[in-house]
Amino acid sequence: MSELFQDQPLNVAGRQFTSRLLVGTGKYKDFDETAQAIEASGAEIVTFAVRRTNLGQNADEPNLLDVISPERYTLLPNTAGCYTAKDAVRTCKLARELLDGHKLVKLEVLGDTDTLYPNVVETLKAADELLKDGFDVMVYTSDDPIVAKELEKRGCCAVMPLGSLIGSGHGLQNPYNLRLIVEQAEVPVLVDAGIGTASDAAMAMELGYDAVLVNSAIAHARQPVLMAQAMRKAVEAGREAFLAGRMPRRQSAEPSSPFAGRING
Repeated sequence: MSELFQDQPLNVAGRQFTSRLLVGTGKYKDFDETAQAIEASGAEIVTFAVRRTNLGQNADEPNLLDVISPERYTLLPNTAGCYTAKDAVRTCKLARELLDGHKLVKLEVLGDTDTLYPNVVETLKAADELLKDGFDVMVYTSDDPIVAKELEKRGCCAVMPLGSLIGSGHGLQNPYNLRLIVEQAEVPVLVDAGIGTASDAAMAMELGYDAVLVNSAIAHARQPVLMAQAMRKAVEAGREAFLAGRMPRRQSAEPSSPFAGRING
């Protein structure tokens, strides 16, 4: 990219990142594939479900930290599998204990097991408790612009509306609401959930989102490492397209070359 249009780093809770692709660690066939895919993605922030991941508390099981080094990556423990504010807060406190005082967390409080849609009431309650306790909260939420703004006002360091249902791969089902959210935001906004392929990630970035979080689309691909590489390129291309500014849409055709000065046959 030209130095004239040099992009600024992604800034989350006072930390700067070059990559705008965040990735998860679940659903891979083994830790070796996990490590290879994350390496190919170029991600700097890696999220994991505290309730489903061994960080050393189970000595006889593989430890995620053996393949995802905290010295290289910023770890983002998340509260996947929590359905109440109480459980989510408890899970974040467990992560802080296991990771020696780690403060950056991804909050998600789910409404039911069928849709995994966020429970907004419980999410707001959990966010208030975690923020009061000194956590830096990145929060998964619905695509409701009012709710997104409320979470920002309460102090969340990043707001993460869904593109579509978790693990569905349906892409951005409501780009109009997603655009409203990003246009009013004063903290980083990330599309979280529903990304199915690289073009979905590029579209999110073209809407002006600061980053995307992807797990299932990479882990469930026929070739996860190759898909991770594709996601990295898509996020970079989408970001550059947003910064460049797309051409205006027109009702009629316009020739690529002007008629004036043409050579007549």
